[in-house]
Amino acid sequence: MPENRAVDGWPGNLPAETRSFVGRSRELARLARLLDPAGGHEPLVTLVGTGGVGKTRLALRAARRSSPQYPDGVWFVELSPLRARGPVGFAVVEALRLADQSTSPVTEVLAEWLADKEALIVLDSCEHVLPDCAGLVRALLPAAPGLRFLTTTREPLGHPSELRVEVSPLPVNPPEAAARPAWSRDRGDALDLFAQRAREARSGFVLDGASADRAAAVCRRLDGIPLAIELAAARLRDLSLAELDERLGERLPSPLDLLAAEPDEELGEGPGGEPGEGPGGGPLRHRTLRTAIGWSHELCAPLERLLWARLSVFSGGFDLPAAEDVCAGGPLPTGRITALLERLVEQSIVLRHRTDGSRFHLLDSVREFGGDWLRALGEERALRLRHLGHYGRLARSGCAEWNTGRQVLWCERVITEHANLRTAMDCALSERDAPTALRTAADMGFLWRHCGYLRDARYCLDRVLTADPEPGPDLVRALWARGAVALFQGDLDGAGRWAAVCSVASVEQDDPVAVAATAYLTGSHLLLLGRLDEAEVVLREADPLPVRDDWLGSAQLQVRLALSFSYVLSGDFVRARAVAEEVREESARRGERWAGAFADCFVAQADLDAGDLRAAMRGARTAIAGHSLLNSTIGVALTLDVLASAVVASGDGLRAARLLAVGQRLWERVGRLHMRSPDLLSARRARAHLVRGKIGHEAYTRAYAQGLAMSYERGIAYAVGDDPPLPGTPGP
Repeated sequence: MPENRAVDGWPGNLPAETRSFVGRSRELARLARLLDPAGGHEPLVTLVGTGGVGKTRLALRAARRSSPQYPDGVWFVELSPLRARGPVGFAVVEALRLADQSTSPVTEVLAEWLADKEALIVLDSCEHVLPDCAGLVRALLPAAPGLRFLTTTREPLGHPSELRVEVSPLPVNPPEAAARPAWSRDRGDALDLFAQRAREARSGFVLDGASADRAAAVCRRLDGIPLAIELAAARLRDLSLAELDERLGERLPSPLDLLAAEPDEELGEGPGGEPGEGPGGGPLRHRTLRTAIGWSHELCAPLERLLWARLSVFSGGFDLPAAEDVCAGGPLPTGRITALLERLVEQSIVLRHRTDGSRFHLLDSVREFGGDWLRALGEERALRLRHLGHYGRLARSGCAEWNTGRQVLWCERVITEHANLRTAMDCALSERDAPTALRTAADMGFLWRHCGYLRDARYCLDRVLTADPEPGPDLVRALWARGAVALFQGDLDGAGRWAAVCSVASVEQDDPVAVAATAYLTGSHLLLLGRLDEAEVVLREADPLPVRDDWLGSAQLQVRLALSFSYVLSGDFVRARAVAEEVREESARRGERWAGAFADCFVAQADLDAGDLRAAMRGARTAIAGHSLLNSTIGVALTLDVLASAVVASGDGLRAARLLAVGQRLWERVGRLHMRSPDLLSARRARAHLVRGKIGHEAYTRAYAQGLAMSYERGIAYAVGDDPPLPGTPGP
């Protein structure tokens, strides 16, 4: 599930620090002033520096220290997994955990949601999507007065109000420091970093007078660049400090060598065609880093180099089975991957995930270097297709097992592998292979729809469905998923169109289960339009065939859910309960949770109508827990309305008002309030009117504001807390 933890009690999603932070006291002090909302500084602060200089870690440390000043959170948006321009807004939506399911432009959705927020957004690694980042900042800052940005990039965004903070390499102690006693030397941040990482590589490593001089020489050769220092220190597993210094001296050019080099793409050119910046500037330091990474590459064994290059195709991380499936082949046998991967971890080429030791990733500069070698080997397209094949099979398996007890695991897998799935989908769309693109979009579109990524689903499905795809099961699945996306987005016109096309395609396919599943689209469309009698006819007439384990089985359960919901909206709670309990029993038998959580909600609604308030509140909380487990924001929002009604009926109007506010925030995240259903909107207004009448306007306003101020996690925790006391019972 998404990593979205509070930061020292404050809302946000900053990742935990897993390694010690060294130095940067002056930079941190300056950033504390610039990021202070009360300081009167510009709302955009950009950390600029060469690759590997430590911009990300500095930004995270500064953002963490500033978190108490941002009541609506500090949010970290990692952009390095993006392989193309365009989805920057999507990445921000995901980081903020907005279940944005509307059809509005993503910048409008963000602007509306952030308009009244006091928040800090950290955009990390902007350089490869710089125009999109600049455009997003330009669009959001005027719309959200309390919003501030902290960005990291190799070149500035170019915004008029941008405050640039140059991130330089870590300082190294000067050579003349060796003349002082060892105990009195100012070792410098670079040497401190080297010493810490050296102790991780070689137990018992100690810096004394002689070794400190050697280590300082290493740090100077590496220009104080943190990533280069960490890569070099990792080599102390195999080399002595003296050998490390000597080998670096043999491999790395001096600054004078770099100045004498011919201008090239790596160095860049000045205004008159002259080489780029000198030893104190960015491009030459980037060349130093590239050379240091290249030196590490040279010290790798041939198969380690090959694995490094092939791992560059992954986005956002990978696990061992994925590495074996995608990277093995030719001279690199599957059985060697585990040991080679461990060697790359030991050398700090590959890093373990912060919280999940079974997953790995490459830092941007290291991945870029590997990608260059992959292209030089002529393997890039082949590896991208293997990556597509692996994640295409993963998505196909997820669809095949969605209606089983593995459903929650598949949802977690889809969320964990989202960056790789998106990269694989982009590859499928770029290849001239329409059947593969259709199959991949159908599988991923279905999974994304059920795991909260509706914009991704809509994007890939629209791309393949406008290309006149061939008839077949893949087309039916793609059309069904597209119609289901439109329903959740409240796009009622689109839902009607896709339902009609899917109905024709399923009949042509001559699959009775597919024909029955399409009734969900048609019936739900009528239901949301308020045409309940027509919806009930369509949904009742769907053939109740044996429920399958795959995506079609899930669609079958959703037909029954829609029928139960139509009875709820028409006030026939006896039949609503009967159908919902059928779904709940089938869901429990299979171990699936998605449909079961909706069934719990509808049974709770029936309990509420019957006056069994305890059962209604208990059932609603069970439903909310199930929906949260599967990232189903619409399910949570629907159920919060039921819970609020039960709570106010129990006599706790203040709690009900807070729950209504929490639900309102979730509907805002969805984008279309109550999926634009007139019945749901009318019920919402009546519920709010009832609560306000119970506790008075002023009390309602205060309690509602308290609910609006809750984060997503706190709101869910509040909703599933202990039952409020019923009338006539002692309070807590």
